[in-house]
Amino acid sequence: MLETNYLLTMTNPIKSLFIAIFSAVSLSAGADVVWYDGSNAVSYQVEGKAAPVVQQALRLFEGDMELVTGKKAVASKNAVISIVQGKGNDDGFCISVKDGKIVVEGHNARGAAYGLLELSRMAGVSPWVWWGDVRPHSKNKLSLPDDFRVENTPSVQYRGIFINDEDWSIRKWSQDNMGPQTYKRLFELMLRLRANIIWPAMHDVSPGFFTVKGNKEMADSFGILIGTSHCEPLLRNNVAEWNVKERGAYNYITNREAVKKYWAERLKQVKGSEEFFTIGMRGIHDGSMEGVKTPEEKLNGLQQVIDDQRELIKKYYSKDVEKVPQVFIPYKEVLEIYESGLRVPDDVTLMWCDDNYGYLTRLPDAELQKRKGGGGVYYHLSYWGRPHDYLWLTTTQPGLIYTEMKAAYDHNCRKLWIANVHDPKVAAYDLELFLDMAWDIEAITPSTIGKHLERWLCTQFGAEVGHAIAPAMREFYRLNGIRRPEFMGWTQVELDKKKYPGGKSVPTTTEFTRKQAFERMNDFARIEATVDVYAQMIPEYLQDAYFAHVLYPVHASAAMTRKMLSKNGKDYNLIQMLTEHYNTMNNGKWKGLMSAAPRDLPVFAPDVKTELPQHPSGGPCIARNACQYDSSTSPCTVIDMLGHSMKAVALAKGNTLIYEFESPVEGDAVLRTAMIPTQPSDKGDLRYEVRIDDQTPVVISLKEPYRSEQWKKNVLRCQALKQTPIRLTKGSHKLYIKALDDHIIVDQWMVDFNKERKFYVIPIK
Repeated sequence: MLETNYLLTMTNPIKSLFIAIFSAVSLSAGADVVWYDGSNAVSYQVEGKAAPVVQQALRLFEGDMELVTGKKAVASKNAVISIVQGKGNDDGFCISVKDGKIVVEGHNARGAAYGLLELSRMAGVSPWVWWGDVRPHSKNKLSLPDDFRVENTPSVQYRGIFINDEDWSIRKWSQDNMGPQTYKRLFELMLRLRANIIWPAMHDVSPGFFTVKGNKEMADSFGILIGTSHCEPLLRNNVAEWNVKERGAYNYITNREAVKKYWAERLKQVKGSEEFFTIGMRGIHDGSMEGVKTPEEKLNGLQQVIDDQRELIKKYYSKDVEKVPQVFIPYKEVLEIYESGLRVPDDVTLMWCDDNYGYLTRLPDAELQKRKGGGGVYYHLSYWGRPHDYLWLTTTQPGLIYTEMKAAYDHNCRKLWIANVHDPKVAAYDLELFLDMAWDIEAITPSTIGKHLERWLCTQFGAEVGHAIAPAMREFYRLNGIRRPEFMGWTQVELDKKKYPGGKSVPTTTEFTRKQAFERMNDFARIEATVDVYAQMIPEYLQDAYFAHVLYPVHASAAMTRKMLSKNGKDYNLIQMLTEHYNTMNNGKWKGLMSAAPRDLPVFAPDVKTELPQHPSGGPCIARNACQYDSSTSPCTVIDMLGHSMKAVALAKGNTLIYEFESPVEGDAVLRTAMIPTQPSDKGDLRYEVRIDDQTPVVISLKEPYRSEQWKKNVLRCQALKQTPIRLTKGSHKLYIKALDDHIIVDQWMVDFNKERKFYVIPIK
């Protein structure tokens, strides 16, 4: 274990993630500043008039202290905690002990709020205290050493979330329970997670953010900027706010003045507040821009839109248009238009996107990295669309989030990060990981991703349970990284409606062999048993938290595996029972939040399962995880919690992994190389080379057209599997895998002497 004193004297790298764990205990060694003595309420004072965001943080802090000590924190002229609101440009803060007092100094007002809530974390209050029902343990003493100091500066300037595809989860819960208070609770969570921007929900089932009285004022009071998604220019929600009967077609070619007037209305409404404007134009809801067909028309039309929008911002919002935060998002077809010669002003942030399944499609080159507006990332932790939705559980592997977001940061995408979530409660861990990286990119490394998960579990459920269940939750991410629960039907959506009813295929045949299916069900059973055992150690006040964050996702994904791979019909009923409990726990607080069948897709139906295919057997095979290499030509990076292996290896261009193995027989075989299905984010290729001994190297490309059939298979499998015919003699051999381009990540490989056999899961001995 790291020395506590070491942690407390570090000023930057460890930051709040470590502090929250180690200072949750008393920090009594050398402590001489007591901020709770077991008797008197925690006291604070604010220098000057508290900004609205600090007032909101104080309200939360007061309640947090009541949970921890039994007494609300109180304002006092002789307080032990002093809060200083700075006037800087970033959201950083410093917490230190000076002259017997704890001083929270914000670089700006938001920073002061973050610093104050950092004290809540140090007292043992999780950011998920309300959203996750994670009630903190009581304390009879809170103290800090007299040399305590920690300073934080955010790695990414704007850090936030996009509530999207909310139809079957947070929208229904909000309608049944919260109403206008939904955004207030969201903003509280965001303040605790140090997020400062939101793209509000924009489906037609949700009211437009600006149409609800008080929403904007509430956001302002929390220091939350409002932005909008890739298809909502200048803070307009087209689904809720564009009335075709009154305004005509949402067509900039035929109805330009009406559209400009529509945008100007919002600019005038928000003048004087801090906002982040999306520029450009797409269809009303995630469709292509209307009125343009040819590539030339698309380019010219979009260029006119951007030029006009800049003039509108200058006229109605701020004359200093170059200082107004603006973002252009080359998402889907807009990327092609951008690359055809679109001129985007240098002060505008370019926001790059993943392929909806977590793999970044493009990153800025050296020239684009010099842009004044910088770069951003729009990243999916849930998705509605082809080849298949994943809107039930959040199972994106932490190692993938780390790999892609660290690559984005290294390419100077440090202006704006937005995570797409259908529900923050369901996405809790992945979302916090994403925002932790946005706050401090150095807090997590490729080898400590699993430790980050373990610390998170300890924060929610205590050290004993957290450490004990961490291996089980790691296995949860491994199994769902092989196949997400939503993908267990081997089905697809948005297919040809002439061939498929509703454009959706139905479950037929799995690609798992009988042995693989049996092993998968057994693996799930083991982690179910583990989390059930430790559920008995969870105190009553944390039972709902444990159920939501551990028991429900583990048991639900296990039940989906059994439902689709076995003939036991009980598992459908189990999923319904689990979901009913989720929606009734804590006296119905979460009524309607969890749906066991988002979009009512065929995979969720009660009477469906897949048939296990017959695979040819016989013939030996040799298999390795990528991390089991014998040597490499230069250092490489093993990424924890990524891939079927959970230890995928990132290869720099030109680097080679070398494996030594014994062939038991002589003959023809097939070499199967399993790679992480990354995208060629530099617009180039994605090639690697395989070679056996001194034989002729074979070059393989992972590059696949977006939405091609092979790309679909890759993202559903979370692996790109390539096959190369080889011939071996009996005895010793060497396999060489060399990266010919950047962003090559090796997961597993296999030599199989049965060329007809198909393996969905490579059998690692």
